[in-house]
Parts: sequence; structure tokens; C-alpha cells
Amino acid sequence: MSGRSKGARTMEFGEYAIVALEPKWLTAQQIEAMRVTVSRRLKKVGRMFLRVFPDKPITKKPAETRMGKGKGNPEAWVAVIKRDRIICEIADVDEITAREIFKQAAYKLPMKTKFIKKDTQGLSA
Repeated sequence: MSGRSKGARTMEFGEYAIVALEPKWLTAQQIEAMRVTVSRRLKKVGRMFLRVFPDKPITKKPAETRMGKGKGNPEAWVAVIKRDRIICEIADVDEITAREIFKQAAYKLPMKTKFIKKDTQGLSA
């Protein structure tokens, strides 16, 4: 997971976004918690665009199981997040509201994040 994200480094849909500053695995539960928080704060005013999807299965063997006998069952689904990846974008809201919404959403994520605007992307190419 070293290096910068290969894709999703520029804003495509919204005016404000939240960007990952460190690499992590985002579980489906963490993504859903962030999505619920953002959509509740947005109400019916703005639009939200999620830019991550948990497409990697994480398997685990049962406790006290002998070696061999194949791989374990899928326990969780994660999205691999690298540095500078846009996690979520919102549109049709003012900057102050967007900052408040993303501050609440950042509490649900297990990584450091940064708020960026469309005109000043804040990322170096």
C-alpha cells in the first residue's frame, strides 16, 4: 500500500472532498458509517458521491484449527486506500457546511484525512 493512489486523485463530481493522507484498509462497516453520517447531515440539500468500494475479501481461519485444509472463510470486505485518494465528494452545499459534514465523517474513518475544494485541489501533481 506504499506510494500514492493510482486513481481517484482529482475531483470529478462534487465541489468539496475528503482525501486520505495515509494508507489504510477501509472496511465496509466504516464506509457505511461514514455514508450514514454524511447523508444525515446533508439532509435533502446536497449530493454525496462515494469514491470507494470494498472489493477485497479478508479471510480468516477459525480459532484452534490445525494447519492446512485450505483457506479460511471471508470475514470482511475492505477497500484498499492509498495516500491522496479521494474518499467522498459532496456538491450543492456551502463551504462551511461541507467542512462540518466532513469533520463528522472523518471521526468514522481510521486514518488522517484532509478537506479540499475543487478550485484549489491542495494536491501536488
